[in-house]
Amino acid sequence: MRIHVRQALTSRLFILDNMEELNPLQYPIGKFSAPEIITPELRAEWIGIISDLPGQLADLLANVDESLLEKPYREGGWSARKVIHHLYDSHINSYIRFKMALTEDNPTIKPYDENTWAEMPDGNEAPFQWSIEGIKYIHLRWVYLMKTMQESDWSKTYFHPERGITYRLDRVLGIYAWHCVHHLKHIQAVVVGR
Repeated sequence: MRIHVRQALTSRLFILDNMEELNPLQYPIGKFSAPEIITPELRAEWIGIISDLPGQLADLLANVDESLLEKPYREGGWSARKVIHHLYDSHINSYIRFKMALTEDNPTIKPYDENTWAEMPDGNEAPFQWSIEGIKYIHLRWVYLMKTMQESDWSKTYFHPERGITYRLDRVLGIYAWHCVHHLKHIQAVVVGR
């Protein structure tokens, strides 16, 4: 079973805020905070995490008893099935936002309510394999896109109207690399225990 998530590198790939104040079940690797300088080497590591996620999910969930996926990763948290479907929903939105930022001048992105999406039948009841396949192919496209980006593309931005924040693509990359590890740890806690 390949569940490494670049574990040896995690501590240097992310700046993690307030670890001692966080619920370790909710934030198993802490909250992400962007480093002051994002180097090409760090971006390559983050792209590698995004590239690795589909295979790691497939390995982790091979031959899993599906009834186990109805279990939440923590009290009050989503079921493992919802987390898997959320990864697909979230990452397809991020891929689209990347493309918008690369083709428009600081576009305003369309937020979505992840909790409401998670409660919809396709995010709550559908076979988890559908989202695993979706993640596989969206990540292939997303990684390919990121590997073809020019250095200047990483400073392109989009505006998140609910948060009132303009995000640079290099920071977004870090957020989603963290997001991969964060939720893989949630699923791992359900499937193989804490």
